[in-house]
Amino acid sequence: MPRRGENIYKRRDGRWEGRIQKPNGKYQYVYAKTYKEVKKKKKIFQDCVKETAKKRLYEVPCASELFESWLEGGVFDRVKPSTYESYYRCLKNYVIPYFKGSKENQITKLSIEQFVKYIHENGALSGTYKMKIMAIFKVALKEILKDSDSYEQILNAVKMPRAKHPPVEVFSDREQRQIETEVLKMDDGRAFGVLICFYTGIRLGELCALKWGNINFETKIMSIIETVSRTKNFHGNGSKTLLAAGTPKSHHSIREIPLPDFLLEILRPLKNAGSENNYILSGSDRPIDPRTYQKLFKKILKRTGVKDRKFHAIRHTFATRMLETGVDVKTLSEILGHSSVIITLKVYAHSQMEQKIAAIGKLNSLYLMHIDVDPFAVTGSVKHA
Repeated sequence: MPRRGENIYKRRDGRWEGRIQKPNGKYQYVYAKTYKEVKKKKKIFQDCVKETAKKRLYEVPCASELFESWLEGGVFDRVKPSTYESYYRCLKNYVIPYFKGSKENQITKLSIEQFVKYIHENGALSGTYKMKIMAIFKVALKEILKDSDSYEQILNAVKMPRAKHPPVEVFSDREQRQIETEVLKMDDGRAFGVLICFYTGIRLGELCALKWGNINFETKIMSIIETVSRTKNFHGNGSKTLLAAGTPKSHHSIREIPLPDFLLEILRPLKNAGSENNYILSGSDRPIDPRTYQKLFKKILKRTGVKDRKFHAIRHTFATRMLETGVDVKTLSEILGHSSVIITLKVYAHSQMEQKIAAIGKLNSLYLMHIDVDPFAVTGSVKHA
């Protein structure tokens, strides 16, 4: 019989066995020929466990481990799959490898400044992607350091790079007409999605998630409430990627967009009775893969001979046409689903400048039309001091 609380037993083979519960809940066993000897072994092991735990208590975890823990923690359940994939790629490709290979593998003001410098000076990255890395890096740091005394000091070391938005790709009026003409000739009903985007500016994922029930033919309003995206399968079972419908990019992206009459007339015959829950592009209860639709778009461009561009160029074209017709930036920003008018102004700064030049040109014409005399003639009414 064991002595109470000792967990030491005499086995049938004559040896003594001691059982110790480890911090993870599992058991470690020690053996000896005598009770006294096994008790001594058990004490040595328990003292060793206590000492290890004490060391871990005062050890500062490595920066790479902290970022790994944050990524593998509860953040996956708090954000959209597409957002988590951005976090995953940023940390796995840049943040974690950097700190693992750095001599300064602790989160300090110096190590953060060095990482920021490394990203800023990385010539292989675009300015836009550098900003994305820094934004995600700061999100992770905020949660990791939330209870730290050096929270403010370290976060202030994260300097965002100055990145100019590259000129947006836009289809010319002629190219747009060529594409629209080809779409109207095609037997593939999915192609009409291109027209929808040209006259609403919605994103590709939002187009793929569009159901007939999202279009009210009476009020002439289209509701954007979902987006479709293909993301990495982080569960590790089945295929490497997953196609999922979820909420749009941000809460600002959930919006209502008025539709032009001609577009409603084109879409009306395509709508089947009793198919409110069917996706417009697929015609079924399953959405079409955005990658599949991109291939269709490339096919249309090839058939028209129009220069190859990303699908997102349609959204830029819509915004540019709206500004050309005199729509104010606030209205455009809401239609596009931007979180701020500032974003709209930054992205379409080139269009804004063109509008300003056109406006000043009108003033010039107005002046010349109403002034009959030489604008530089000095009249007798001008008196000199």
